[in-house]
Amino acid sequence: MALTSRMRTVSNWSAFLISDGPAGFLLSWVAGFVDTSAFIILFGIFTAHVTGNIALAGASFVASDQGSTITRLAVLPVFVVSVALTSLLARYARSRQWPVFAVLLTVEAVALMIFLLIGTRLSPSLLVDVQEDLIFPIAMAGVVAMAVQNALMKEAKGVFKSYIPTTVMTGNTTQLTIDIVQYLVAQVTHSGQETNPEAEEALERMSRVFPVILGFALGGLAAVYFVLESETWWSLVIPLIMILVLAIAAYTEHYRMSTPS
Repeated sequence: MALTSRMRTVSNWSAFLISDGPAGFLLSWVAGFVDTSAFIILFGIFTAHVTGNIALAGASFVASDQGSTITRLAVLPVFVVSVALTSLLARYARSRQWPVFAVLLTVEAVALMIFLLIGTRLSPSLLVDVQEDLIFPIAMAGVVAMAVQNALMKEAKGVFKSYIPTTVMTGNTTQLTIDIVQYLVAQVTHSGQETNPEAEEALERMSRVFPVILGFALGGLAAVYFVLESETWWSLVIPLIMILVLAIAAYTEHYRMSTPS
């Protein structure tokens, strides 16, 4: 009886963790932490907000910094290839009836582990001197990890109610602002019926978008604290643990749903 109760508790927690709000918050926290950590230690390289590197590459080019320009421009093709490979893996997993969300979270965990190991090995030298040949492999490992996360939000069909990016917040902030306006206008113009569909629709979207924005912001703030406090790459073990916990929850929920009662 006690074992059954314990298993039910684990299942409840697994289902909760991979639901829209908690999963969105944790994934965006990871992205905020990884992006900010890399930006600080790698002298201005975005690993999650990859298109931001295009603008920075332009600045590097104007400053005649050839090495930095090449690194920042290389981010985009590495990101695209990683997303393509992740999408192919997701298709293969679906064809084999594997839990796609869990599989892709596992791949992201492996990519984060590689990012952590490469960064831990090479980053101490960056504290002494800016060396582009060291920045390049660390940055590309981080980009691969965040590319997997970008793709899994699209490929994990059936897990989330709708696609909400967890690595770039511009679109989410725009949507949140539009929803706030819609909610306020709906409240002001409400004619007094029992229900207010427009306001309810806006609130429902805000309830899904806000945790993602909050998670990214808190992840970035945590990275600033841990990276500046420790001056090492080891703080990346925190997002790694988060992704592993989500992966375990996703596997648990998949096998719970697929096992006959």
